Amino acid sequence: MDIPERKDLRGANLQGADLIEANLQGANLQKANLQGANLIGANLQGANLRGANLQRANLQEADLIGTNLKGANLQRAKLEKANFREADLTEANLRGADIFCADLTEANLQGANLRDANIEKATLQLAKLHLARLRLANLEGVKLGGAKLERARLERAYLIEANLEGANLQGAKLERAKLERAKLERAKLERAYLIEANLEGAYLRGCLKIQINSTIG
Repeated sequence: MDIPERKDLRGANLQGADLIEANLQGANLQKANLQGANLIGANLQGANLRGANLQRANLQEADLIGTNLKGANLQRAKLEKANFREADLTEANLRGADIFCADLTEANLQGANLRDANIEKATLQLAKLHLARLRLANLEGVKLGGAKLERARLERAYLIEANLEGANLQGAKLERAKLERAKLERAKLERAYLIEANLEGAYLRGCLKIQINSTIG
């Protein structure tokens, strides 16, 4: 597909478009309809996708460094191995998205909906996840060192062998979460809800004030 030189695509209808490896760096795609679009390997670095519809879009291995995705709809999107470093995903809808092995280092996911998402082996170090919804999400082996997860919703989340060293989980809801062999050294757990959570084999050295009922093997 030919991309306009100025890349001003605000509100454009690109539903189902073939944009494999397209150069959309810095493009303005605010509120564009990219539902089901094929963006494998596309360069969207620094693009404006605020409020865009990317439902079921394929963004595998796409470059989204520093991209603005505030309020974007990424429900059921394919995001495997995509690069979201320092991207703004505030209040984005990522429900059921496949985020396997994606890089979300220092990304802003405050208030984002990640329910049922597959985030296995992704990197979220230093990410902002305050008030994020991660209920039933698969976070096995995820790197969340230093992440900000205050008051995040992680009920029944799958966090087996996740790295949460130094993460801030103050007030987070982790009821029935699976945290077997998770690394929680120096994590902040004040006022966290760990009722019926499974912490068998978890590393808890230096954790601050675990005040709640939990299942520790």
